[in-house]
Amino acid sequence: MSVLASLSPRALGAPESGIVELVNYARGREGLIPLWVGEGDLPTPDFIARAASEALLAGETFYTWQRGIPELRAALSRYYARHFGAVLPAEHFYVVGSGMQAIKLGLEALTSPGDDVVYLTPAWPNFAAAAELSGARTIPVTLDFSGGRWRLDLDRVAAAITPKTRVLFVNTPSNPTGWTATREDLSALISIARRHGLWIMADEIYARYHYAGGRAASFLDVMEEGDRVLFVNSFSKNWSMTGWRVGWIVAPPEMGQVIENLVQYSTSGVPQFLQRGAVAALDEGDAFVQANIDKAARNRDLLCDALIATNRVETLKPDGALYAFLKIDGVTDSRLAALDIVDRTGVGLAPGTAFGPGGELFMRACFLRDPKDVAEAADRLARYIAAR
Repeated sequence: MSVLASLSPRALGAPESGIVELVNYARGREGLIPLWVGEGDLPTPDFIARAASEALLAGETFYTWQRGIPELRAALSRYYARHFGAVLPAEHFYVVGSGMQAIKLGLEALTSPGDDVVYLTPAWPNFAAAAELSGARTIPVTLDFSGGRWRLDLDRVAAAITPKTRVLFVNTPSNPTGWTATREDLSALISIARRHGLWIMADEIYARYHYAGGRAASFLDVMEEGDRVLFVNSFSKNWSMTGWRVGWIVAPPEMGQVIENLVQYSTSGVPQFLQRGAVAALDEGDAFVQANIDKAARNRDLLCDALIATNRVETLKPDGALYAFLKIDGVTDSRLAALDIVDRTGVGLAPGTAFGPGGELFMRACFLRDPKDVAEAADRLARYIAAR
């Protein structure tokens, strides 16, 4: 028996990331402008790195609180009061090793093998893959696309629910489409969840990146006592901390021991010195986050205006998140197109085939970068499109 044949079918079934495939194909090329992954080009700011460095040098290198150090959980409570108007005591917050782990542990807590999970697509591919690895069956509900804009069909969501459905996963503002739920959308979704006794897993990582002003609508705005909503989030996007791998869960305090146990048997906790940096991010980082949001807004306009002007790109400026999701005239296989574009232009885009049903004809570009790089990428792409 070969080595691979002896492995778990579930592990063997884990799909290769269509985004990472492109990154591995062209990483490190001279003149590359990498718009393919969801991160900015700034390193973590000094005030965050310094807080973590000082804690590391002070010897905060031992096993720590499984649910997160008390100071960080209290800082999260303050952050939600400040930006969401939510009164959530520290007992609602659980620190984990990235937003990805928040999703994985949330799925382990809420689903059993054979359960159904409904999610909106096109979507960041890691959620569906994580659900399948946990033994759940994923049921995609495709957003409608017309006139360059994405829309939610609530009847389609309701029709996707089966007797085995346990979780409705909602990412808003959306990666990759930029679709941003209204307060009315969220009220309707939570009504569906109540009617069927479902949990909602809410990924609101891009809530601050909302280009109509202020933050995007949150399930926190429409929840009532007894509603089953588990929030997953990360320090990655707001504070330029993608490489830190620190995230959090917001969940009822009654789940505390369950989440602690799941942390224990996965990572046994987030390094304490990293958590000190996360405290600094929350308490001292509002100006830095706002600068990132302002930069993203300018670059969104710069990139989208240039590509829409070709008259061969179907898209509108996204309402939220960090991505332009582009439908380029004549592209019928976005994976092959992404390989061709990076070869011919040096611009790295993520193929829409990586984002599930509804994304196949699209390309994703992350615009949280130096404006000069975004302008150069837009120019290269416009010339590539004109030559097709």
